[in-house]
This record gives sequence, structure tokens and C-alpha cells, in this order.
Amino acid sequence: MRKCAVLAATKPYLGCVSRDNPRVKKIVILISGAGSNMAAIVQAAHHQGWAQRLGVQIAAVISNKPGAAGLDWLRSQSAYSAIQTDVLEHTQFDSREAFDQALMQRIDAHAPDLVVLAGFMRILTPGFVAHYAGRLINIHPSLLPAFTGLNTHQRAIDAGCKFAGATVHQVTSELDHGQILAQAVVPVLPGDTADDLAARVLTQEHLIYPAAVAGYFKP
Repeated sequence: MRKCAVLAATKPYLGCVSRDNPRVKKIVILISGAGSNMAAIVQAAHHQGWAQRLGVQIAAVISNKPGAAGLDWLRSQSAYSAIQTDVLEHTQFDSREAFDQALMQRIDAHAPDLVVLAGFMRILTPGFVAHYAGRLINIHPSLLPAFTGLNTHQRAIDAGCKFAGATVHQVTSELDHGQILAQAVVPVLPGDTADDLAARVLTQEHLIYPAAVAGYFKP
């Protein structure tokens, strides 16, 4: 029940890490599948005028899976044609270290100020995390520090928690333990399945992730 107490006591907030730089700032987003959080960020950047207001552009979306639906969606949207798409298949490499080294080269070709993990289903090597220290963020479907790792929604239900949520955080060498940048809280309703709760949390993810990314660049 200790984790439930953490969940119930956690209040949503939005923090940011400021980056004051007059040049155009670039974002690279990594995905593995549908990329719904990527889509939310791309749409927010377009509709909220990040390029004009913040001097920020999304340079590329990279996937480790060639069939990622998120890439298909992005390529089908003419409004976002300036965003490059790329695929680097992890199955073509003998080790995580070799893949991450190649991925860093692809990412660094865009000289990003921020790398955003949006459903990128890979465990990153310490070298990768260190290379992007302070400019690598992720979203996790729980109210951290509660329920790190997998199966967060079912674990919250099984623990009898009244609240759940999502957390945007910086990525560090310790899984799901980086600085918290934003959180959103949703209720756990009677009779909820893990899928019910996941859908409710995902709606909030699509709100707080774009806000946290924009907040990263605000002075």
C-alpha cells in the first residue's frame, strides 16, 4: 500500500528546463510503433507555432522498426513534410552497444538540442544516455516514483490505488528515475481494466508531453 500512498499524494505539476539560445533549436523524436505521443508533439508544434514563438523545429523522427505506424502517419501528412523520417533496424546489429552507436550517429546528424523518446521500445545503453545527458526525455505511464518498469496500469489496479497517471522525466542511467518535468493525474475507477486505465492515462500523455517539450525551450 506504500505505493498507493505515493500515487494519491502526488499532485500534477509542470516543470521545465530552460534553454536560452538564439539559433534554431532542433528536436529528434524516437518511436517504435504507433507514435501517438509523437503525433501529439508534432501537431502541437505546428498549431502552437513553436518555430515562431520558441525558435524550435522538429528535425526528424527515427524508428527502430521499418513498419512503425507512426512513420506512415507522419509521411502521409503534407503539413509536416519538412520533418525527416528515418529507420535504423536494431535487428541488423549484433549488440545493443553497436545499435546505439549507429543510432547516435543518425541522431547527431541533426544536431539536436533535445531527444524525445515517444514509445521507443529499447533499453538504452549507458553510453547513449551519457551522450545525451540533460537533453533526453521520456514519458512513463505512472506517477513516478511509483510503479517504475512495465505493466504499470495493472499494478496500480491490483494495488487498489485510487489515482494513476503519467510522468515526463529526464532519462538517466537509472530506469525511470530522472528529474520529473511534468505529471498528470487520473482517477482509477471501479471496474477499470488495465486497458481502460491506459486509455484514460494516454489522453493525458498527449497533453503533458507536448507541454513539457515546449517548456524545455522556454526561458
